[in-house]
Amino acid sequence: MSWVLGIDTSNYTTSTALYRPQSGEMYQAKRLLPVKEGEMGLRQSDAVFAHVKALPELMEQLFAQAPGAKVGAVGVSVRPRPLEGSYMPCFLAGESAAASAAAALGVPLFCTSHQEGHIAAALYSAGRLELLEQELIAFHLSGGTTEAVLASPGKEGLSVRQIAGSLDLKAGQAVDRVGAMLGIPFPAGRALEQLALQSGKVYDPRPSMKGADCSLSGLQNQCRDRLAKGEAPCDVARFCLDSVYAALAAMTERVREQYPGRALLYAGGVLSNSIIRGRMERFGGVFGQADFSRDNAAGVAVLAARRRP
Repeated sequence: MSWVLGIDTSNYTTSTALYRPQSGEMYQAKRLLPVKEGEMGLRQSDAVFAHVKALPELMEQLFAQAPGAKVGAVGVSVRPRPLEGSYMPCFLAGESAAASAAAALGVPLFCTSHQEGHIAAALYSAGRLELLEQELIAFHLSGGTTEAVLASPGKEGLSVRQIAGSLDLKAGQAVDRVGAMLGIPFPAGRALEQLALQSGKVYDPRPSMKGADCSLSGLQNQCRDRLAKGEAPCDVARFCLDSVYAALAAMTERVREQYPGRALLYAGGVLSNSIIRGRMERFGGVFGQADFSRDNAAGVAVLAARRRP
């Protein structure tokens, strides 16, 4: 029984995974890219360099978890989303490593997208891989993406069509910018969540919506105003996360009205937040485990295994 190697080099995480489809076993080794203090991200050239440096060490860590693992296929994300023109240089690092590994091992290489990987990873960790065989509504919230797509089986993975999204600021960007004004290093997600959990308040802000699309551009200014008026940092953090929840809830209600009867899936790093997830569970959707919601190569390996003859 052979394993499938998955590689994902997103804008902020180098990730590798080994998946054994017959047993469902999964091992991961991943690392956040280093971002200098005070900065809000990385240039693509710096991200590519960081991925190239990290991959050999992560591969060593990965295979140490499964000694003697025989790889029968390699999967890799080569673009952000499965859409024409979707491109980021950081994915070239993973594509190069995956192509080299597949050639050296004499095994097939299967390419997919970062977004498809997020969807598959969330379903894997929730024990709901059967949903890959039907059309579902998948929400993907991260630093660079805030959208809902109709996802269905395609010839080479998943076929997706966007049905809702943010018209401006993305959810992950909002979290990171509010985190910066509160003195939290980038990426701010986990630390902002811990700060917000210290608040005794629960907010119910009215989201800015246009149809099923949301607007998050005002969130940053609202948080800055609250901080300037002397509100406690933990309350500002809580207001930020409750505002993201309010927008996501409104998007869910509207796309569910337009596309009734579809299963709901929530994936992406923002959905690993316990506050947002806890409030969203009323919709009865499928959530991935936290470690499989953040950027990872697990879903990439799952999709490659499904395409392997």
